Amino acid sequence: MQKESYFTAENIERKAAELFQGLQTSQRKTQIHFSLRSSALLVLDMQRYFLEPTSHANVPSARAILPGIQALVKAYYDLGLPVIFTRHINTPQDAGGMGRWWRDLIRPNTSLSEITAGLDLSKGIVINKSQYDAFYKTPLEENLHQNHVSQVVISGVMTHLCCETTARTAFMRGFEVFFLIDGTATYNAEFQRASLLNLAHGFAILSRVNDILNELNYATA
Repeated sequence: MQKESYFTAENIERKAAELFQGLQTSQRKTQIHFSLRSSALLVLDMQRYFLEPTSHANVPSARAILPGIQALVKAYYDLGLPVIFTRHINTPQDAGGMGRWWRDLIRPNTSLSEITAGLDLSKGIVINKSQYDAFYKTPLEENLHQNHVSQVVISGVMTHLCCETTARTAFMRGFEVFFLIDGTATYNAEFQRASLLNLAHGFAILSRVNDILNELNYATA
């Protein structure tokens, strides 16, 4: 498997536009529209394990998506809307198949397990998870219902693993899913496009960071 920086600070807007345009024929046509006050921002696994260049699990494009996520977090905070961060950690007891598949665990109480200092967690909720699926044995669904959330905006890493799995589960549990093309990242462009292609057809509305920011800015104008 080859890693690549398919998103960079210089090209991310252009690359996202190309992906968005190229996937329009696969996007399922629905009557679903973004509803600001019914939405929550999910920021999945933006941990040092995936963002630090020295980590073997570094996602090269993750740094490029960080500014967009930062902007979304601030906008959601400013409007008093829910922001939920997930932190993937494992012990041998709860890893299950992930321990056998990857033979490497993100251990609690290690520096690489921490969410990057580049994200403001002060007004958000942090949920620990042990599997790809952020709903699996976590309080995520309960928290969303308590906040009267019916739509989720999904960002973070990795696109084809935790982000895609969580998007599918959100759909199956009745939430409308907005999946960020340029707010998610994984190891290479092939994985990114494959996930987006599948999600567009059956589970999620593909969006860009600026699409959501424009909706948020409209609400505050």
